[in-house]
Amino acid sequence: MSETRTVNTVQAKKSILKAFQKKRPLFLWGPPGIGKSEIVQEITDELGGFMIDLRLGQLDPTDLRGIPYYNKDLNKMDWAPPIELPDEELASQYPIVVLFFDELNTAPGSIQASAYQLILNRRQGKYKLPDNVVMIAAGNRESDKGVTYRMPTPLSNRFVHQELKVDFNSWQEWAIKNNIHHDVVGYLSFAKQDLCEIDNKSAARAFPTPRSWTFVSQFLEDDDIDNDTLMNLISGTIGEGLAVKFMAHRKYSKGLPTPENILSGKVTTLETKEISAMYSLVTNICYELKTAVDDNVDLVKFNNMFDNFLKFSMDNFETELVVMASRIAYKIYELPIQPLKLKHFNEFYKKYGKYVIGVKDSK
Repeated sequence: MSETRTVNTVQAKKSILKAFQKKRPLFLWGPPGIGKSEIVQEITDELGGFMIDLRLGQLDPTDLRGIPYYNKDLNKMDWAPPIELPDEELASQYPIVVLFFDELNTAPGSIQASAYQLILNRRQGKYKLPDNVVMIAAGNRESDKGVTYRMPTPLSNRFVHQELKVDFNSWQEWAIKNNIHHDVVGYLSFAKQDLCEIDNKSAARAFPTPRSWTFVSQFLEDDDIDNDTLMNLISGTIGEGLAVKFMAHRKYSKGLPTPENILSGKVTTLETKEISAMYSLVTNICYELKTAVDDNVDLVKFNNMFDNFLKFSMDNFETELVVMASRIAYKIYELPIQPLKLKHFNEFYKKYGKYVIGVKDSK
C-alpha cells in the first residue's frame, strides 16, 4: 500500500465526510489498533446517524445477495432481501446510515466479489440501498501480519483509498477530549515514540498502539487494584519493557502536589525535576480546570484558579510544558478565559504569547 495517500485522524475525518457527501465509498487502510473503527463511529455519532458494522469475513456470498425462494404470486424464483442490509424503514429513522465494511479484506476473494455491485452501484440484485446510506470500509495492510486476502482489482477500483498513520498531536487531542487517564497522556507527551510500535518481525503478543493505551487507561481508573496486578495487566497490554518504564513514571507522578492545591494557590513551587511526571501534572491540572467549568463553578473562582495556573506554570515549567498546557486549555478545552480578569496574563503573554496560537494580549 505504499502508493496510498497517508493521512492523520483529522485529515481522515475530512476525507470521509467529503466522501459521504458524494456517496463515494472510501477504504481506510492502516495497522491494527490505531483507531480506524473509532473514527467511523465518531463521525456517525457526530452526524446523528446509525452505523451497521458488516464483517464480510464472517459471511457467505448468499448472506449479502439474499436467499432464493419460490414466489407463488409471480410463479418465479425470487430473492429474499438480506437482513444485514438497511431497509427503508430503518433509514427513515436517521439523517444518515453508515454501512461499515470493517476488516473487509479478511474475507476471501469470492466473498469480496459478492460486494462488487453493492459498493459501486448501491444495489444488489433487486435490493437497492436507501438514499441516505453511505458506505465505508477499513482493513489492515498485508504487511501487518493479520489475516488478510489481496483485494481483487475490480473491487479496489470501486474505492477511494486512504492510509491512516499514527500522529501524536491528533491522538493527544482525542485522548484529552475523551478523558484518557492523565498518567497515560502525560507519559506519552514525554515519550511520543511509545504511542505506537508495531514490529511485524517480532513475535511479541503485546505491543503499544493507541488502542492498547486506551486499555491501560481503563485499568488505571480503579483504585482497588494492587500494583502487582496492575503491572501484570499493563505488561500484557503494551509489553513488559514499556510497562516497567510506565510504572516508574507513575511512581514519580504520585509524589506531585494535587491539582486542587495548585489551583487554589496553596502550592506555588514544584520540587521534582522528573520531566515525564511534569507532563502528567500539566494534563491533570487542565483536567481539573475543565471539570470546574463542567461543574459550573463561579466565574470569579474559576478566574482565580486559572490565574494560579498561569503563575505556577511560569514559575515551574519549561517553555514546552507551558505551551502544551496552553494548547490544552485554549484549543482543546476552549476554557472561558477572561484575560482582563487575570493578574498574571500580561506577564504570561509577553513570555509565551508568540508560541500559543489564539492567545491575545489583554490590553
